[in-house]
Amino acid sequence: MPLTIHQFACLSDNYGFLIRDEASGKTACIDTPDAGAILRELDDLGWELDMILNTHWHPDHAGGNADIKAMTGCTIVGPPEVTRIAPLDREVAGGDVVELGETRFQVIESGGHTLGHIAFYDPTDRVAFVGDTLFALGCGRLFEGTPEQMWDSLQRLAALPDDTRVYCAHEYTASNARFALSVDDGAALKTRAEAIFAARERDEWTVPTTIGLEKATNPFLRAPALANRVGATGQPDALAFAAVRAAKDNFKG
Repeated sequence: MPLTIHQFACLSDNYGFLIRDEASGKTACIDTPDAGAILRELDDLGWELDMILNTHWHPDHAGGNADIKAMTGCTIVGPPEVTRIAPLDREVAGGDVVELGETRFQVIESGGHTLGHIAFYDPTDRVAFVGDTLFALGCGRLFEGTPEQMWDSLQRLAALPDDTRVYCAHEYTASNARFALSVDDGAALKTRAEAIFAARERDEWTVPTTIGLEKATNPFLRAPALANRVGATGQPDALAFAAVRAAKDNFKG
């Protein structure tokens, strides 16, 4: 039976995700950006929470852990770095498997935004929860990791099937699109950007995206092809990525 995904907006630009394995009724939330909002959504759905799956330690991803555990008694699963702000019941890393009823999530190492960042991938439903590593037309800032680490993480995600639905944690897509247009004049990007701007004018979400769409239009996944646009001609792929990331960090558009 499929995985049901309930998405909702919270904080200023975060998304919350509640997921339910329909075969067993087991339910989890992906990160805890807003404990109050998550608990309200659970109540509205009539779901009982069994598990929190954390992608990384930042407060807008793990800050609600303690309050939600106190209210639900759920198990908290995540990378060891989460213990910087909250206890974990189970520490996981790339290569591990997390079971939610009959749904089996593969844990993918995705450090760079933070050193121990992970993603959760369900190969049966072809769904990936990627936290702040990969965004629609973007990627996370390198607060702790190196460009080489982040490039490797992005390549692990890019290796997933093209039809994999990608649930990223923030609605940054219009801003990302404006930057992408500054370094890439491809027709596919222009068409996508127009659709994004129109959707945001209607206050519509741009998440989830897909791996295939990101490979075709995301400047961070396309960094080697854009090297000449960011002054990295002839550089290794990771350095081309670093140049694109630096250009985004300095972008004022």
